[in-house]
Amino acid sequence: MARPKEYDELNISQIPAIEVLCNIGYKRISLEDEALMRGNLYNSLLKDILYERLVAMNSYEYKGITHKFSEKNIQQAVLDIDEALTDGLIKTNEKIYDALILGRSYPEKVSDEDGVRSFNINYIDWEHPERNVFNLVEEFTVEKEDGQGNVRPDIVLFINGIPFGVIECKKASISIDQGISQMLRNEGRDYVPQLFKYIQIVMATNKNATQYATTGTPKKFWAVWKEDEECSDYLWFQHELKNVVVGRIPTFQDKSIIGLFHPKRVLEIIKYFTLYDNNIKKIARYQQYFAVKEIMKTITESDKTGNRQSGVIWHTQGSGKSLTMVMLARYILSELASIHPKVLVITDRVELDGQIHQTFNHSRLRAAKASSGKNLVDLINDNSADIITSLVHKFDTAVKHQEPVKSKDIFVLIDESHRTQYGELNIKMKKVFPNACYLGFTGTPLMKKDKLTVSKFGGRMIHKYTIKDGVDDGAIVPLLYEGRLVEQTVNRAAIDKRIEMITRNLNDKQSEMLKAKWSNFEAIASSEQRIRLIADDIYTHFSQFYKGTFAKAMLATNSKFDAIRYYEAFGEYGDINAAVVMSPPDQREGYEEVDEEPKDRVIKFWNKIMESYSDVGKYEERIKSEFIDGDSVDILIVVDKLLTGFDAPRATVLYVDKPLKEHNLLQAIARVNRLYEGKDFGLIVDYRGLIQELGSAMKTYSGAGLENFDGDDLQGALIDVVGTIGSLKQAYSNVVSFFKNLRNKNDKEEHELILADDELRDDFYNELSQFGKYLGIALESEHVYNALGEKELLHYKRELKFYQELRATVKLRYSDVIDHGEYEPKMRNLMDTYVAAEDVINITAPVDILNEEEFEEEILRLGSPRSKADAIRTRMTKSINEKWNENPIYYKKFSVRIEEIIAEYKAKRISDADYLKRMNEVKIDYRKGYSGTKYPENIKHNAHAQAFYGVVKEILEDKSLYKANGEDLVKEVQSIYNYESILADIAMQVEEVIEKHRKVDWHNNPDVHKAITRALDDLFYTFKKKHLPDLTFTQIDRIIDTIKTVALRRY
Repeated sequence: MARPKEYDELNISQIPAIEVLCNIGYKRISLEDEALMRGNLYNSLLKDILYERLVAMNSYEYKGITHKFSEKNIQQAVLDIDEALTDGLIKTNEKIYDALILGRSYPEKVSDEDGVRSFNINYIDWEHPERNVFNLVEEFTVEKEDGQGNVRPDIVLFINGIPFGVIECKKASISIDQGISQMLRNEGRDYVPQLFKYIQIVMATNKNATQYATTGTPKKFWAVWKEDEECSDYLWFQHELKNVVVGRIPTFQDKSIIGLFHPKRVLEIIKYFTLYDNNIKKIARYQQYFAVKEIMKTITESDKTGNRQSGVIWHTQGSGKSLTMVMLARYILSELASIHPKVLVITDRVELDGQIHQTFNHSRLRAAKASSGKNLVDLINDNSADIITSLVHKFDTAVKHQEPVKSKDIFVLIDESHRTQYGELNIKMKKVFPNACYLGFTGTPLMKKDKLTVSKFGGRMIHKYTIKDGVDDGAIVPLLYEGRLVEQTVNRAAIDKRIEMITRNLNDKQSEMLKAKWSNFEAIASSEQRIRLIADDIYTHFSQFYKGTFAKAMLATNSKFDAIRYYEAFGEYGDINAAVVMSPPDQREGYEEVDEEPKDRVIKFWNKIMESYSDVGKYEERIKSEFIDGDSVDILIVVDKLLTGFDAPRATVLYVDKPLKEHNLLQAIARVNRLYEGKDFGLIVDYRGLIQELGSAMKTYSGAGLENFDGDDLQGALIDVVGTIGSLKQAYSNVVSFFKNLRNKNDKEEHELILADDELRDDFYNELSQFGKYLGIALESEHVYNALGEKELLHYKRELKFYQELRATVKLRYSDVIDHGEYEPKMRNLMDTYVAAEDVINITAPVDILNEEEFEEEILRLGSPRSKADAIRTRMTKSINEKWNENPIYYKKFSVRIEEIIAEYKAKRISDADYLKRMNEVKIDYRKGYSGTKYPENIKHNAHAQAFYGVVKEILEDKSLYKANGEDLVKEVQSIYNYESILADIAMQVEEVIEKHRKVDWHNNPDVHKAITRALDDLFYTFKKKHLPDLTFTQIDRIIDTIKTVALRRY
């Protein structure tokens, strides 16, 4: 029984997607066949196919003789893959993934003498991919976990009868964001997790835009798939595309489906490029996939010495370099298992070593961390670990105690290789492993002079993924740069007097040296006055724009003493929570202090912190954890630590009061380029004037040593904040363009009517979000503020206020529930701070129409009769759709009444006032529960039986369900003597069946569902024999399915 739709969503994405899938080797299964294979709508496995493939693919060998598995074990393997969701979706998904990758062990009796032995049954044949069977089902109906109706993904893909992929298709005019939101909703506990527990790849597409992810991936981390034209796979891809898409121009959707779901690719992606990182499931982005593929190709080649070819991989920071290393290690250890490879991961920072070691262990590769040079030697000679992680400095000791290991099957992965590899330690490493394959990973581009030193890695740049690539793909957020030099008057007389006092006991030479030191910029920059001025600026900026949102900030300072002074300054404000992470005082950072006071203050501060912690590591871990996940640290103050290798996605602003240059600068600014929900950009606020020029094309950089890099490699690294003025003006024009055909620009009703179309309204919401974002940047930046001027900004603020109010009103009027949560907190902060918004309607979830008091209050906010009628109509339609499965016939009556009123209004047969009056009448009836339906006497007061009565009557009287002469047969049905009383009796018998079989957990109990189906089948077979011989089994099945849906919702 189809529920009504306000418009018919013709889909120009789904049919082409199915055609492409069929052309690359997927066999389409009809809805009738899949229903038979599944047994019920709750189950997602195609059990017949799974059973047949398990039999065909699996056998075991014992004493040279091949045997087939017993029927009992094959049946058990079918049951075992259907893991219960007891441990939650991701844990269950992981258990199933392990079974797909490793298979499961089953006992078989091999002989009377030898008894029972265990052998593996595999669900997927990884060794012989051609033996696997790929299927697709469209409009795959799955019963919801909570029993409240069904979910119908557009396309579900299967390997050997096990679902592994879900595709949601939208028409080109609808954003794929809707498809992503739909997918995430369907994964939820009350929807169909029993489908998604099997799923490895999910995709949302609308022909022109496509994104993919895996189970449990938040919306912000969905990615685009692109083919890498520089990689060896590209010729294969072009050939496939040409053969698969014929007679039309290939779309982005076509390319993504072939790239991700082609049987040749998808098995590899599932096996090597899907992993679980600390209970979060992750799937490779395209650059990770192609990097690993190119590395695997490279290491099969030999260099001029006869060793495996080495090389460098440059993947910009924030694009998942550590996970690329994990995926590569898995690939090497599995694909080259026969040669017993050894993998080492080397870095040069303690925190990076810890982080990489943790990442490997989270992904379930056995990683051992070298605790010392001696321990590194032990691990090299011990084969208990898959991976060894170590600091490069441990080779100082290792080279003295370790004989050269001459194997060519050692793979040394070096993190941040631009630092580690270009020194003496490189020589020592190569003494220990003279014939190893060295693979250097770097997150920053190579400097011009360093490009020559790629020869250290065999002269090969294996793969690169630039800063611009990351920003364009949405893998990292763009970084806005703003230079803010603090105005400061230096009191020279006071400084001279202070120097005289300090140097009174020094000889002339010492005195001159000290005077020279204090006269340089560093001394001036470190003055208390300057620290206070910058602290004030940071406090004002952070409080106005980021406090109370998800965002955090980092402050990079030049010394421990400066860090402490900033910490103390922030402490005086009372409402900004700061924390300091630095190394202990005896490890000097920055410049040497000129008198004892700073050193004493640092030691005193440090000792106070350490009173509460047993060691430095615990303190640092607590602060990092609180900054990343908690709410008690707003601003993290650092000196050198955490400016590299620290991944905190909520970090949005980096305040810099520290001389940084070249790689150090690029690594530091990357702390704020990670993705996070609601984060559109990272902001660098520079108090040191590090960068003198950002070229308009963002290809020329000067200052901070950036001129030492190739401009192309830095493209997109930083965007001058002034460059966002054009984006602000364009965003404003986009908003205004929705209303260009208005007859009266001051008529709010006319504005609201233009936004009556769902798609147009959604576009308006998105464009307004962009306008608000760029206006926020303008108000936040003193440079942009000054460039635009007060008058223009005032105009934009007024316009934002007007359109925000319009947004609130149309959201009420058309009962929209839209997920713009990621932009709401920042927008609210902007409105509260800069726009007089006290009369702006607070946007909340629409009130249920049955909540009489609150709904009537909401209606009062709307102006015209038509807007009030629209709000009643859309809110009733929403409520009807939500409750539809409780009693389809009852709710259909209201739906038809609403449609009739709309038709009359559109035909101009009734006025605005009549439209409101009649909608109010329907609303009153809806609240009273009066639909106008007359029921037989014996079910007049039985709501359950009334619902079942309606289901049976509706299907019996649907002439389209009869094979021939439908109209005549319907009349014949209605002419049965005492027809309505018979249906009422059947309805009560249906109620008895449900009451008899239902129990506490019956919603999720397949056995109960089967028992109910059998009982109802018997009931309607008797009805057919006794009253209606022409009733078809298709009708009986439809009646039973609909009754079960209604029962699940009602009980």
